[in-house]
Amino acid sequence: MTKKIPEQSGTAFQLKKGEYLKVIDPKGQQVSDMVLFNANDPREKLSSGKSLDFEENIFLTTGNQLWSNRSQPMMKIVEDTNGRNDFLLAPCSPETFEIMYEYEGYHPSCFENLYTNLAPFGIEPDQIPNAFNIFMNVQVKEDGKISVEPPLSKAGDYILFEAQMDLIVGLTACSAEDSNGGTFKPIHFEIITA
Repeated sequence: MTKKIPEQSGTAFQLKKGEYLKVIDPKGQQVSDMVLFNANDPREKLSSGKSLDFEENIFLTTGNQLWSNRSQPMMKIVEDTNGRNDFLLAPCSPETFEIMYEYEGYHPSCFENLYTNLAPFGIEPDQIPNAFNIFMNVQVKEDGKISVEPPLSKAGDYILFEAQMDLIVGLTACSAEDSNGGTFKPIHFEIITA
């Protein structure tokens, strides 16, 4: 059964070892931030540093694994029809819009959408790690300068993960204008039992 995350919002849920999570971009060019925690001990969480280190690549896709701060595999990427994801940048936050967009007033953010939805699982804001930014198109120049470009994902593109441990998952439909080509759309997802 397909579940929907409305634009600029998020959700959190549990995923058992061996289950699959399919994250779908139904309309194209929409990023989804994902964070992971060990359901049995949420102090163990997704680590971009360990993942990029062990996978020896900054652009993770089919065949790669996402690793925890305790050097344990959390998710395996089984399929990825878009093939472009980011693991360098942090979830957008209120400060993101103040500092980078010079935005005044309230603006929804992935950070807020993650910690508010993860709160029922006992996870606090300071526990939120760098997200695996599904469909996000971050370009890295030779001199190390980064730029966020519109996603390459088309309507119906998806990424399929297999849980390597019992997990708590936080998932968003990203709220940052630059990450989504200037528009906001929903994200769909499915939990598939083995």
